[in-house]
Amino acid sequence: MSTTDPVAPAPGVDEPEQLALAEDFPSATEEEWEVAVAKVLNRNRPPDHQLTAEQCLQRLTVHTLDGLDIKPMYRADDVPGPLGHPGVVPFTRGTTVRNGEMDAWDVRALHEDPDPAFTRKAVLTDLERGVTSVWLRVDPDAVQPDDLADDLADVLLDMAKVEVSSRYDQQRAAEALLAVYEGSDKAKEDLQLNLGIDPLGFAALHGGPADLSGLAGWVRRLDGYTKSRAITVDATIYHNAGAGDVAELAWALATGTEYVRALIEQGVSADEAFDAINFRVTATHDEFLTIARLRALRTCWARVGEVFGVAEERRGARQEAVTSWRELTREDPYVNILRGTIATFSAAVGGAESVTTLPFCAALGLPADDFARKIARNSGIILAEEVNVGRVNDPAGGSFYVESLTRSLAEAGWAQFQAVEAAGGMAAALAGGHVAGVLDAENAERAKRLATRKQPITAVSEFPLIGAKSVETKPFPDAPERAGLPWHRDSEVFEALVDRSASAPQRPQVFLACLGTRRDFGGREGFSAPVWHIAGIETPECEGGTTAEVVEAFRASGAQVANLCSSAKVYAEQGLEVARALKDAGAKAVYLSGAYKELGDDAAEAEQVFAGRLFLGMDVVDVLTHTLDLMGVAQ
Repeated sequence: MSTTDPVAPAPGVDEPEQLALAEDFPSATEEEWEVAVAKVLNRNRPPDHQLTAEQCLQRLTVHTLDGLDIKPMYRADDVPGPLGHPGVVPFTRGTTVRNGEMDAWDVRALHEDPDPAFTRKAVLTDLERGVTSVWLRVDPDAVQPDDLADDLADVLLDMAKVEVSSRYDQQRAAEALLAVYEGSDKAKEDLQLNLGIDPLGFAALHGGPADLSGLAGWVRRLDGYTKSRAITVDATIYHNAGAGDVAELAWALATGTEYVRALIEQGVSADEAFDAINFRVTATHDEFLTIARLRALRTCWARVGEVFGVAEERRGARQEAVTSWRELTREDPYVNILRGTIATFSAAVGGAESVTTLPFCAALGLPADDFARKIARNSGIILAEEVNVGRVNDPAGGSFYVESLTRSLAEAGWAQFQAVEAAGGMAAALAGGHVAGVLDAENAERAKRLATRKQPITAVSEFPLIGAKSVETKPFPDAPERAGLPWHRDSEVFEALVDRSASAPQRPQVFLACLGTRRDFGGREGFSAPVWHIAGIETPECEGGTTAEVVEAFRASGAQVANLCSSAKVYAEQGLEVARALKDAGAKAVYLSGAYKELGDDAAEAEQVFAGRLFLGMDVVDVLTHTLDLMGVAQ
């Protein structure tokens, strides 16, 4: 038998015509599933408080920050209609058709180090090791305009795409890049560049009116560069300022629409205007929302193109996805690699034309060497060349959940887009406070979710590790002040608590009084200690013992605050007695992990003795802040 012949079945064994992996399992009906769900959710609930099947489904429905409802299960009826095809209107399934090649999207590396020697070497290293395009931020605190030519000196311009962006002087950055390309001896049609012009984004960053008067001039500067774009709609600006998925989608649409109108008024055709625009969008660790948002943007932008009369084949939105800066954490930064990998995967599955994975150290400083850059570029390269995500068109297409979520995002985004149009367009919405008002509301809601850990941050508000290994970085250069939309990372509120603890002469401590046996206190000890670790507070403890022994261990620890951990049975026997003794021994506050009613007959007195409770859904920021205040830890 040759090595190419199929393996013959063993003698006497019938070869199945089709392999059905679940054929031995009985089919479950939806009603049976609902019964199973109700059984789990009603466990330990009294008979007169049992939840109905409908109430159970409501309990399992997730409500996103910007108003979307995500159901626990989706059905074929949730798919909005025919799936369509990649590469054709409405482009939901992809603007660019993937042909099976590994380089289905650009693995794009961001460079923003002002040291020209470092950046020149880093650009060449990235390209030699698999990156296919380069993005340089040209700013006072990043790449200098006069250094751009030297930074790109080793780049074969007809082999790699290059784009620039700027937070402070977009025109100077664009001119610097054009000077490099205009000095090339390569044919214009073989070169690919992006000038990064985004006047509305500039107004969002700095405040004041947006100047769209020169848009057509930048488009005409690229005459002959048929594979290049002059304009970038940078929606990441709004994400970093706190926008949710719906707002980011809506404001990308509103910005693009305003640019098309301005270009048409300046003598550019609608078709040419669409050809001049790229979208820069955020990829987050919520993979399904990211996938659906990219698909929804294409759907909605195609509708905008239809209204403008753009030719069908030119209505597709080209998207440059960037992993979320807002989601990066300073504490335990290696966990950012996981966040970045999920976000990169999400952007690839969502059909982005390019994906930039930010270095995992980007909340701490600039990469000091090639390690963080290597991790960033390999995130995309491995997905493309080893996982083979790039060989598939719209991998999530047809999923009941993804199709329904795409429609929900498109409808919600379109409604908010119309609200901006009603406010007079994106420039007016920025200048008149509409955008800031939406951001204020979303940031306030997010702050509540972060504080109660309804929106947890791994390694920061969940599973924190005191003294986690960090990474060496170069300090960020000083940047000029901006008067526009402020940017904040989600983890900053927790990092401020860690900084308070680290600034104390001795690291603050909360004593865990673990009463009874491990069987009694183990669960609540495991829940409570990480709550204090969020703020970098250490948790010495005792295990079991009499009231006198617990007090002795508390005094020996040097802690100023105590936290009782045990079961309802032990609390009823010993809880209030130990709490009173700890306060008599000098504890400035005693917390209870659990419910006051577990103290039995003493429950009525509990609120006079205890400073508060630790429980799932508590406001950890408030409790940790109050505790550090009690300990006299300076802010």
